[in-house]
Amino acid sequence: MGPKPSIQGVIFDMDGVLCDSEPFIAEAAGRMFAERHGLAVKPEDFRPFVGTGEDRFLGGVAEKYGIVLTMPADKERTYALYLDLIRGRLHPLPGVAEFVAACRRRGLKLAIATSADRVKLNGNLREIGLTPDLFNACVTGSEVRRKKPAPDIFLTAARKAHMAPTVALVIEDAPNGIQAAKAAGMRALGITSSFSAAALSAAGADWTAPDLGHVRGGVWGGGSQTTDAG
Repeated sequence: MGPKPSIQGVIFDMDGVLCDSEPFIAEAAGRMFAERHGLAVKPEDFRPFVGTGEDRFLGGVAEKYGIVLTMPADKERTYALYLDLIRGRLHPLPGVAEFVAACRRRGLKLAIATSADRVKLNGNLREIGLTPDLFNACVTGSEVRRKKPAPDIFLTAARKAHMAPTVALVIEDAPNGIQAAKAAGMRALGITSSFSAAALSAAGADWTAPDLGHVRGGVWGGGSQTTDAG
């Protein structure tokens, strides 16, 4: 079996890949639960729901504590708190700007596929100094019915960015995102900002790296050269 075709497009997850917003959204959600439901939740309560989109992020914790959310008001309040929290405090992860610029120099098609809603996507991009026009497509969780680990969001991003799944690289930080990428027939690079390299590899990651600044050239070709795991 010959080498796989070279990568011609990159699809980025957002949280944990472009920026580390997880502590901020967990804090915002915790404040919302206290403010609107009188419930004290712990940051670790949200961990099983990282990367699933805010409906499940909030809903999973609500189920754990046996409460019923008032939607969409609870989510809207969470986002309002979140946007206040990240102002001037959310920064790009190491190597993000350089990696995006390098991809553009290579002539690669670029997309973002995030389970979050567009209000969070736009807020995050604004804070980390990226603009939507750097990407051929930006797809959010509200645009697909089936969430990760289903492949729908990555297939939608590839279609909108006019890239074939077989030449697309997905960059993810969560096992369910890696599984979604592989189910879409794409290659997957796991960033170890949220989960271990072992967990991401077990989910099917072709390569792992601590951040985009450590990605090495073997990712772009069809061979087996790996990234620098740091």
